Amino acid sequence: MSQFHRVTDRLSVAPQIAVEDVANAAESGFVLLINNRPDGEEPGQAEGKAIEAAARAAGLEYVAIPVRGGPTREQAQAFHERVAAADGPVLAYCRSGNRSICTWAVGEAMAGRPADELVRLGADAGYDLRPVLAPLLG
Repeated sequence: MSQFHRVTDRLSVAPQIAVEDVANAAESGFVLLINNRPDGEEPGQAEGKAIEAAARAAGLEYVAIPVRGGPTREQAQAFHERVAAADGPVLAYCRSGNRSICTWAVGEAMAGRPADELVRLGADAGYDLRPVLAPLLG
């Protein structure tokens, strides 16, 4: 089972989840899954379609915003908008959770959230956001 790392009351991130993790996500109160991992990155990876089907069956919304390398402005904006519009907590996942939290942080920074606050929230969740937010840090 994949571990969910709480970032804020609205967002948690996780390494790659399995179909079996979707029910746990629903039971944990998440209302939306965001998949930041492109299909086919490594053998044995759960495909997005399988996670999406499990999410829909469990009553969760699902969106795929696959990120290769660092997020684009458009990906970060889409992520930010989906989290803001969700009717409750969101779980985002990728291979390690890093792309998900980086995509979130860039979107939050674009919306005006202070970079030092984002770095602190990332560290509290176990992720180092300094490299992605370095241009914004004083």
